[in-house]
Amino acid sequence: MAENENSNDFRRQLNSDAEPPKLPDLLDLGWKIFDEVDQTNEPLGSNSIQVRIKRGISMLEEASRMAAQLDLFSRNEELQETATAELKYLLLPALLGALTMKQTSRDKRLEIVQTARAYFVDFLTRCKDYNIAQFELPKSANGNASADEASENKNFHGPSDLVAMAAQRRAKIERYHQKKELEARLSDVRKAVDSGQADDEVSRDFYLLNVRRWVTVCLEEVESIDQEVEILKKMDVLKQSATEQPARAARPPMKPFILTKDSMQARVFGAGYPSLPTMTVNDWYEQHRKHGALPDQGIPRRVTMEEDTDATEREEEEKEKKAENEDAESLLKSRNWDDWKDTHRRGYGNRHNMG
Repeated sequence: MAENENSNDFRRQLNSDAEPPKLPDLLDLGWKIFDEVDQTNEPLGSNSIQVRIKRGISMLEEASRMAAQLDLFSRNEELQETATAELKYLLLPALLGALTMKQTSRDKRLEIVQTARAYFVDFLTRCKDYNIAQFELPKSANGNASADEASENKNFHGPSDLVAMAAQRRAKIERYHQKKELEARLSDVRKAVDSGQADDEVSRDFYLLNVRRWVTVCLEEVESIDQEVEILKKMDVLKQSATEQPARAARPPMKPFILTKDSMQARVFGAGYPSLPTMTVNDWYEQHRKHGALPDQGIPRRVTMEEDTDATEREEEEKEKKAENEDAESLLKSRNWDDWKDTHRRGYGNRHNMG
Protein backbone atom coordinates (compact mmCIF):
# COMPACT_ATOMS: atom_id res chain seq x y z
CA MET A 1 0.00 0.00 0.00
CA ALA A 2 2.77 2.39 0.93
CA GLU A 3 4.68 1.43 -2.21
CA ASN A 4 1.73 2.28 -4.48
CA GLU A 5 1.15 5.61 -2.74
CA ASN A 6 4.82 6.49 -2.99
CA SER A 7 5.05 5.62 -6.68
CA ASN A 8 1.81 7.50 -7.41
CA ASP A 9 3.12 10.58 -5.58
CA PHE A 10 6.33 10.44 -7.58
CA ARG A 11 4.43 10.11 -10.85
CA ARG A 12 2.27 13.08 -9.91
CA GLN A 13 5.46 15.05 -9.30
CA LEU A 14 6.76 14.03 -12.70
CA ASN A 15 3.52 14.97 -14.45
CA SER A 16 3.11 18.27 -12.62
CA ASP A 17 3.80 21.40 -14.64
CA ALA A 18 5.39 23.29 -11.75
CA GLU A 19 8.95 21.97 -11.69
CA PRO A 20 9.61 19.03 -14.02
CA PRO A 21 12.65 17.02 -12.84
CA LYS A 22 15.80 17.32 -14.89
CA LEU A 23 17.80 14.40 -16.24
CA PRO A 24 20.91 15.00 -14.08
CA ASP A 25 18.79 15.31 -10.95
CA LEU A 26 16.96 12.04 -11.66
CA LEU A 27 20.23 10.19 -12.21
CA ASP A 28 21.84 11.64 -9.08
CA LEU A 29 18.82 10.88 -6.89
CA GLY A 30 18.49 7.32 -8.25
CA TRP A 31 22.22 6.71 -7.80
CA LYS A 32 22.07 8.08 -4.26
CA ILE A 33 19.13 5.82 -3.38
CA PHE A 34 21.05 2.80 -4.65
CA ASP A 35 24.11 3.68 -2.56
CA GLU A 36 21.96 4.16 0.56
CA VAL A 37 20.11 0.86 0.04
CA ASP A 38 23.33 -0.97 -0.75
CA GLN A 39 25.05 0.25 2.42
CA THR A 40 22.12 0.19 4.85
CA ASN A 41 21.99 -2.13 7.84
CA GLU A 42 18.19 -2.43 7.73
CA PRO A 43 16.62 -5.64 6.45
CA LEU A 44 16.25 -5.55 2.69
CA GLY A 45 12.71 -6.89 2.92
CA SER A 46 11.49 -4.11 5.21
CA ASN A 47 8.67 -1.93 3.93
CA SER A 48 10.67 1.32 4.11
CA ILE A 49 13.57 -0.09 2.09
CA GLN A 50 11.27 -1.54 -0.57
CA VAL A 51 9.50 1.83 -0.89
CA ARG A 52 12.82 3.56 -1.49
CA ILE A 53 13.79 0.92 -4.04
CA LYS A 54 10.52 1.46 -5.91
CA ARG A 55 11.09 5.20 -5.87
CA GLY A 56 14.66 4.85 -7.16
CA ILE A 57 13.50 2.54 -9.98
CA SER A 58 10.85 5.06 -11.02
CA MET A 59 13.42 7.86 -11.11
CA LEU A 60 15.91 5.86 -13.16
CA GLU A 61 13.21 4.67 -15.57
CA GLU A 62 12.15 8.27 -16.18
CA ALA A 63 15.81 9.25 -16.67
CA SER A 64 16.21 6.41 -19.20
CA ARG A 65 13.19 7.64 -21.17
CA MET A 66 14.64 11.16 -21.24
CA ALA A 67 18.05 9.89 -22.37
CA ALA A 68 16.40 7.86 -25.14
CA GLN A 69 14.47 10.92 -26.33
CA LEU A 70 17.65 12.99 -26.40
CA ASP A 71 19.43 10.21 -28.34
CA LEU A 72 22.62 10.62 -26.32
CA PHE A 73 24.32 7.42 -27.51
CA SER A 74 24.72 5.84 -30.91
CA ARG A 75 26.54 2.79 -32.24
CA ASN A 76 28.09 4.88 -34.99
CA GLU A 77 29.97 7.06 -32.51
CA GLU A 78 33.29 6.45 -30.82
CA LEU A 79 33.96 6.84 -27.12
CA GLN A 80 36.09 9.92 -27.74
CA GLU A 81 33.15 11.63 -29.46
CA THR A 82 30.96 11.32 -26.36
CA ALA A 83 30.94 14.36 -24.09
CA THR A 84 32.17 13.96 -20.52
CA ALA A 85 28.85 15.13 -19.06
CA GLU A 86 27.04 12.36 -20.99
CA LEU A 87 29.26 9.46 -19.91
CA LYS A 88 27.49 9.02 -16.56
CA TYR A 89 24.21 8.25 -18.34
CA LEU A 90 25.76 5.01 -19.55
CA LEU A 91 25.21 3.75 -15.99
CA LEU A 92 21.40 4.05 -16.14
CA PRO A 93 20.73 0.38 -17.17
CA ALA A 94 23.29 -0.94 -14.66
CA LEU A 95 21.75 1.02 -11.77
CA LEU A 96 18.25 -0.06 -12.85
CA GLY A 97 19.29 -3.71 -12.88
CA ALA A 98 21.01 -3.45 -9.49
CA LEU A 99 17.96 -1.81 -7.86
CA THR A 100 15.61 -4.32 -9.50
CA MET A 101 17.62 -7.20 -8.02
CA LYS A 102 17.05 -5.78 -4.53
CA GLN A 103 13.28 -6.33 -4.76
CA THR A 104 12.15 -9.15 -2.50
CA SER A 105 8.79 -10.26 -3.92
CA ARG A 106 8.89 -14.07 -3.88
CA ASP A 107 5.88 -14.51 -6.15
CA LYS A 108 7.49 -12.40 -8.89
CA ARG A 109 11.09 -13.49 -8.35
CA LEU A 110 11.50 -15.03 -11.81
CA GLU A 111 10.13 -11.88 -13.47
CA ILE A 112 12.40 -9.69 -11.32
CA VAL A 113 15.63 -11.51 -12.19
CA GLN A 114 14.75 -11.68 -15.88
CA THR A 115 14.08 -7.93 -15.95
CA ALA A 116 17.34 -7.22 -14.14
CA ARG A 117 19.22 -9.44 -16.58
CA ALA A 118 17.80 -7.47 -19.51
CA TYR A 119 19.06 -4.23 -17.94
CA PHE A 120 22.52 -5.68 -17.31
CA VAL A 121 22.83 -7.06 -20.84
CA ASP A 122 21.71 -3.72 -22.28
CA PHE A 123 24.45 -1.96 -20.30
CA LEU A 124 27.10 -4.50 -21.32
CA THR A 125 26.08 -4.29 -24.99
CA ARG A 126 26.40 -0.51 -24.96
CA CYS A 127 29.82 -0.75 -23.30
CA LYS A 128 30.87 -3.34 -25.89
CA ASP A 129 29.79 -1.03 -28.72
CA TYR A 130 31.93 1.78 -27.32
CA ASN A 131 34.81 -0.63 -26.60
CA ILE A 132 35.08 0.61 -23.02
CA ALA A 133 36.43 -2.72 -21.70
CA GLN A 134 37.55 -6.07 -23.07
CA PHE A 135 35.01 -8.80 -22.25
CA GLU A 136 32.66 -11.29 -23.87
CA LEU A 137 28.95 -10.64 -23.90
CA PRO A 138 26.92 -13.28 -22.04
CA LYS A 139 24.78 -15.62 -24.11
CA SER A 140 21.11 -14.99 -24.57
CA ALA A 141 18.71 -16.13 -21.87
CA ASN A 142 17.21 -18.82 -24.14
CA GLY A 143 20.60 -20.14 -25.24
CA ASN A 144 21.65 -21.31 -28.67
CA ALA A 145 21.88 -25.04 -27.87
CA SER A 146 18.89 -27.32 -28.07
CA ALA A 147 17.45 -29.14 -25.10
CA ASP A 148 19.05 -32.47 -26.10
CA GLU A 149 22.48 -30.88 -26.49
CA ALA A 150 22.12 -29.13 -23.16
CA SER A 151 21.24 -32.39 -21.41
CA GLU A 152 24.19 -34.15 -23.05
CA ASN A 153 26.53 -31.38 -21.94
CA LYS A 154 25.27 -31.72 -18.37
CA ASN A 155 25.59 -35.49 -18.30
CA PHE A 156 28.98 -35.67 -20.03
CA HIS A 157 31.97 -33.62 -19.00
CA GLY A 158 34.63 -34.04 -21.65
CA PRO A 159 38.01 -32.35 -22.08
CA SER A 160 36.38 -29.35 -23.81
CA ASP A 161 34.13 -28.81 -20.78
CA LEU A 162 37.10 -28.88 -18.43
CA VAL A 163 38.94 -26.35 -20.59
CA ALA A 164 35.90 -24.09 -20.63
CA MET A 165 35.53 -24.36 -16.86
CA ALA A 166 39.18 -23.50 -16.35
CA ALA A 167 38.88 -20.50 -18.68
CA GLN A 168 35.78 -19.35 -16.84
CA ARG A 169 37.59 -19.61 -13.52
CA ARG A 170 40.53 -17.58 -14.85
CA ALA A 171 38.12 -14.94 -16.15
CA LYS A 172 36.47 -14.65 -12.73
CA ILE A 173 39.83 -14.23 -11.01
CA GLU A 174 40.88 -11.62 -13.54
CA ARG A 175 37.61 -9.71 -13.11
CA TYR A 176 38.05 -9.79 -9.34
CA HIS A 177 41.51 -8.23 -9.57
CA GLN A 178 40.27 -5.65 -12.08
CA LYS A 179 37.41 -4.72 -9.78
CA LYS A 180 39.73 -4.22 -6.82
CA GLU A 181 42.11 -2.13 -8.89
CA LEU A 182 39.28 0.03 -10.25
CA GLU A 183 37.84 0.57 -6.79
CA ALA A 184 41.25 1.69 -5.49
CA ARG A 185 41.62 4.18 -8.35
CA LEU A 186 38.04 5.38 -7.88
CA SER A 187 38.62 6.18 -4.22
CA ASP A 188 41.49 8.47 -5.20
CA VAL A 189 39.64 10.23 -8.03
CA ARG A 190 36.42 10.57 -6.03
CA LYS A 191 38.08 12.88 -3.55
CA ALA A 192 38.91 15.38 -6.28
CA VAL A 193 35.41 15.13 -7.81
CA ASP A 194 33.63 15.56 -4.45
CA SER A 195 35.77 18.60 -3.63
CA GLY A 196 34.56 20.32 -6.81
CA GLN A 197 38.08 21.02 -8.04
CA ALA A 198 38.18 18.33 -10.72
CA ASP A 199 38.71 19.43 -14.31
CA ASP A 200 37.15 17.82 -17.37
CA GLU A 201 39.86 15.19 -17.66
CA VAL A 202 39.54 14.05 -14.02
CA SER A 203 35.74 13.96 -14.29
CA ARG A 204 35.93 11.91 -17.49
CA ASP A 205 38.34 9.48 -15.84
CA PHE A 206 35.99 9.23 -12.85
CA TYR A 207 32.96 8.28 -14.96
CA LEU A 208 34.93 5.84 -17.12
CA LEU A 209 36.28 4.12 -14.03
CA ASN A 210 32.73 3.79 -12.72
CA VAL A 211 31.55 2.33 -16.01
CA ARG A 212 34.42 -0.21 -16.12
CA ARG A 213 33.75 -1.21 -12.51
CA TRP A 214 30.09 -1.76 -13.31
CA VAL A 215 31.10 -3.95 -16.26
CA THR A 216 32.70 -6.43 -13.86
CA VAL A 217 29.71 -6.20 -11.50
CA CYS A 218 27.18 -6.83 -14.28
CA LEU A 219 29.09 -9.83 -15.63
CA GLU A 220 29.02 -11.44 -12.18
CA GLU A 221 25.33 -10.60 -11.75
CA VAL A 222 24.39 -12.15 -15.08
CA GLU A 223 26.15 -15.40 -14.19
CA SER A 224 24.36 -15.64 -10.84
CA ILE A 225 21.03 -14.72 -12.47
CA ASP A 226 21.39 -17.53 -15.04
CA GLN A 227 21.88 -20.03 -12.24
CA GLU A 228 18.94 -18.67 -10.27
CA VAL A 229 16.65 -18.66 -13.32
CA GLU A 230 17.39 -22.35 -13.91
CA ILE A 231 16.49 -23.15 -10.30
CA LEU A 232 13.30 -21.05 -10.39
CA LYS A 233 12.11 -22.70 -13.61
CA LYS A 234 12.63 -26.15 -12.14
CA MET A 235 10.67 -25.10 -9.05
CA ASP A 236 7.80 -23.91 -11.27
CA VAL A 237 7.79 -27.22 -13.14
CA LEU A 238 7.63 -29.12 -9.85
CA LYS A 239 4.75 -26.96 -8.62
CA GLN A 240 2.81 -27.45 -11.86
CA SER A 241 3.36 -31.20 -11.85
CA ALA A 242 2.21 -31.34 -8.23
CA THR A 243 -1.01 -29.46 -9.05
CA GLU A 244 -1.69 -31.42 -12.25
CA GLN A 245 -1.12 -34.82 -10.64
CA PRO A 246 -4.51 -36.53 -10.15
CA ALA A 247 -5.52 -37.23 -6.61
CA ARG A 248 -5.43 -40.84 -5.46
CA ALA A 249 -8.77 -42.58 -5.43
CA ALA A 250 -10.03 -42.97 -1.89
CA ARG A 251 -10.28 -46.58 -0.76
CA PRO A 252 -13.69 -47.75 0.31
CA PRO A 253 -13.92 -48.25 4.07
CA MET A 254 -13.49 -51.84 5.25
CA LYS A 255 -16.54 -53.47 6.65
CA PRO A 256 -16.13 -54.50 10.28
CA PHE A 257 -16.36 -58.18 11.13
CA ILE A 258 -16.24 -60.36 14.26
CA LEU A 259 -13.87 -63.32 14.52
CA THR A 260 -15.74 -66.26 16.05
CA LYS A 261 -14.65 -69.74 16.94
CA ASP A 262 -17.40 -71.68 15.15
CA SER A 263 -20.60 -71.22 13.24
CA MET A 264 -22.66 -71.40 16.43
CA GLN A 265 -20.93 -68.36 17.89
CA ALA A 266 -21.34 -66.62 14.55
CA ARG A 267 -25.08 -67.15 14.69
CA VAL A 268 -25.19 -65.95 18.30
CA PHE A 269 -23.21 -62.77 17.65
CA GLY A 270 -25.06 -62.21 14.43
CA ALA A 271 -28.39 -62.36 16.21
CA GLY A 272 -27.16 -59.97 18.87
CA TYR A 273 -25.65 -57.48 16.41
CA PRO A 274 -27.64 -57.67 13.18
CA SER A 275 -25.89 -54.57 11.71
CA LEU A 276 -22.40 -56.16 11.91
CA PRO A 277 -21.36 -58.99 9.54
CA THR A 278 -19.87 -62.09 11.17
CA MET A 279 -17.15 -64.48 10.08
CA THR A 280 -15.85 -67.71 11.56
CA VAL A 281 -12.19 -68.51 11.98
CA ASN A 282 -12.39 -71.10 9.22
CA ASP A 283 -14.03 -68.56 6.87
CA TRP A 284 -11.34 -66.03 7.66
CA TYR A 285 -8.63 -68.64 7.11
CA GLU A 286 -10.11 -69.77 3.77
CA GLN A 287 -10.46 -66.20 2.57
CA HIS A 288 -6.81 -65.37 3.33
CA ARG A 289 -5.61 -68.70 1.90
CA LYS A 290 -7.30 -67.92 -1.43
CA HIS A 291 -5.56 -64.55 -1.56
CA GLY A 292 -2.21 -66.08 -0.59
CA ALA A 293 -1.93 -64.04 2.59
CA LEU A 294 -0.91 -66.94 4.89
CA PRO A 295 2.73 -67.89 5.49
CA ASP A 296 3.93 -71.44 4.83
CA GLN A 297 5.23 -71.73 8.40
CA GLY A 298 1.72 -71.88 9.75
CA ILE A 299 0.88 -75.18 7.95
CA PRO A 300 1.97 -78.21 9.99
CA ARG A 301 3.57 -81.17 8.23
CA ARG A 302 2.67 -84.44 9.99
CA VAL A 303 4.55 -86.80 7.64
CA THR A 304 7.87 -85.11 8.23
CA MET A 305 7.39 -85.09 11.99
CA GLU A 306 6.57 -88.85 12.04
CA GLU A 307 9.69 -89.66 9.99
CA ASP A 308 11.84 -87.59 12.34
CA THR A 309 10.38 -89.41 15.39
CA ASP A 310 11.15 -92.91 13.99
CA ALA A 311 14.73 -91.94 13.16
CA THR A 312 15.25 -90.58 16.66
CA GLU A 313 13.96 -93.78 18.29
CA ARG A 314 16.26 -95.95 16.17
CA GLU A 315 19.28 -93.85 17.10
CA GLU A 316 18.47 -94.18 20.81
CA GLU A 317 18.17 -98.00 20.59
CA GLU A 318 21.53 -98.27 18.82
CA LYS A 319 23.16 -96.07 21.48
CA GLU A 320 21.76 -98.30 24.29
CA LYS A 321 23.05 -101.51 22.66
CA LYS A 322 26.45 -99.98 22.13
CA ALA A 323 26.60 -98.80 25.74
CA GLU A 324 25.76 -102.34 27.00
CA ASN A 325 28.55 -103.93 24.91
CA GLU A 326 31.03 -101.33 26.07
CA ASP A 327 30.08 -101.91 29.73
CA ALA A 328 30.92 -105.67 29.53
CA GLU A 329 34.25 -105.08 27.88
CA SER A 330 35.24 -102.32 30.29
CA LEU A 331 34.30 -104.52 33.29
CA LEU A 332 36.52 -107.38 32.05
CA LYS A 333 39.39 -105.00 31.41
CA SER A 334 39.22 -103.45 34.88
CA ARG A 335 39.24 -106.91 36.55
CA ASN A 336 42.34 -108.01 34.60
CA TRP A 337 44.05 -104.77 35.59
CA ASP A 338 43.32 -105.33 39.27
CA ASP A 339 44.75 -108.87 39.12
CA TRP A 340 47.90 -107.65 37.44
CA LYS A 341 48.44 -104.98 40.12
CA ASP A 342 48.15 -107.62 42.85
CA THR A 343 51.13 -109.60 41.47
CA HIS A 344 53.27 -106.65 40.35
CA ARG A 345 54.51 -103.88 42.54
CA ARG A 346 54.37 -100.22 41.56
CA GLY A 347 57.02 -99.25 38.96
CA TYR A 348 57.65 -102.86 37.82
CA GLY A 349 58.87 -103.06 34.24
CA ASN A 350 59.79 -99.40 34.10
CA ARG A 351 63.49 -99.80 34.89
CA HIS A 352 65.02 -99.14 31.49
CA ASN A 353 68.44 -97.34 31.58
CA MET A 354 68.51 -97.37 35.37
CA GLY A 355 71.84 -99.35 35.66
